[in-house]
Amino acid sequence: MINLELPKKLKTRSVQAHQAAAQIFRPISRKYDLAEHERPVELDTMASLVEGMADGGQAAAGATMDRGADTPDDGNVNGGNMAALLNVIETCWGDVGLTLSIPYQGLGNSAIAAVATDEQLKRFGKVWASMAITEPSFGSDSAAVTTTAVLDGDEWVLNGEKIFVTAGERSTHIVVWATVDKSKGRAAIKSFVVPREAPGLSVPRLEQKLGIKASDTAVLVLDDCRIPKDNLLGSPEVNTEKGFAGVMTTFDNTRPLVAGMAVGLARAALEELRSILEEAGVEIDYDAPAYAQHAAAKEYLDLEADWEAAYLLTLRAAWMADNKKPNSLQASMSKAKAGRMGTAVTLKAVELAGAFGYSERPLLEKWARDSKILDIFEGTQEIQQLIVARRVLGLSSSELK
Repeated sequence: MINLELPKKLKTRSVQAHQAAAQIFRPISRKYDLAEHERPVELDTMASLVEGMADGGQAAAGATMDRGADTPDDGNVNGGNMAALLNVIETCWGDVGLTLSIPYQGLGNSAIAAVATDEQLKRFGKVWASMAITEPSFGSDSAAVTTTAVLDGDEWVLNGEKIFVTAGERSTHIVVWATVDKSKGRAAIKSFVVPREAPGLSVPRLEQKLGIKASDTAVLVLDDCRIPKDNLLGSPEVNTEKGFAGVMTTFDNTRPLVAGMAVGLARAALEELRSILEEAGVEIDYDAPAYAQHAAAKEYLDLEADWEAAYLLTLRAAWMADNKKPNSLQASMSKAKAGRMGTAVTLKAVELAGAFGYSERPLLEKWARDSKILDIFEGTQEIQQLIVARRVLGLSSSELK
């Protein structure tokens, strides 16, 4: 059974993350929302902190690095996934875009931790890795990758174009999904670690976006891009029976993190909304039934209940990952619930705050814009519901499309 009482060591890290969010992120949040693509130099001071986390055995973006750690007698582990989740909830309470811009912390780091060999973990454990999956010809269908990787002696040669790569310009490495044999379908899709300085890698443009403007979102082109042979993550073997389950385990780590981003952002909106309502004389009473309270108070209680459900689902998915329990279903459930909750809470907060909420005086309208991406990347709402349905019904991707 999941234990919802968080260990002291995780509480301490969570408090530290909250302090960084309050003292570093919040004061510059609006500044970088209005200055898209300008590098947040204030975050450089956090690089040594994140590197220290990696030295302590925790992947910056979430997966457990201490693979050989002993399991406690009670069989209950709260490791890298849970610690990273709590950290990301707090930093996204400060600002989602800035969280995605923290040096040495990227979604690609979770991909490395999920798939890499022990030797690769030692080499890539401290890099800042973004993740490149989406291409101009497809979005959520990860099996439709057309970028190719051809082995040439001791090097892989990659060709293709990737779009919507978060931190694609600033990161030091990119985890690129590519196929090593188009004739073998999804089973031949592998992930490769591409260093920023690799020959043949270029960034032709950055995207203008609705939200998370502090984070750079890049288009990457790989034109005969050469990387070392051992930069292919995990096993190079193409197993048609297993499919591409190996690279897909990446999402079991990253989807709870994205859910955590929505949880942190929505909590910020709820706290701001509550302050606004209380200043307007609206009392929120947890001892009285919702129907007997002010209409705005009832709305707030509904939003808070929605938030609580998303939070608990997300904790469960991260806990399962730390305890090596299959969590594909729970990861998608948390991502679907939190993504939908984040947009609902932030938009309703803007609505209930009226003209003040729609203005740029508070951060409510910014949070509403930022929230939408959390319901899109790492798999859209529709994709998550499809995965949940397949897991619950026991159907394959070919049987339920």
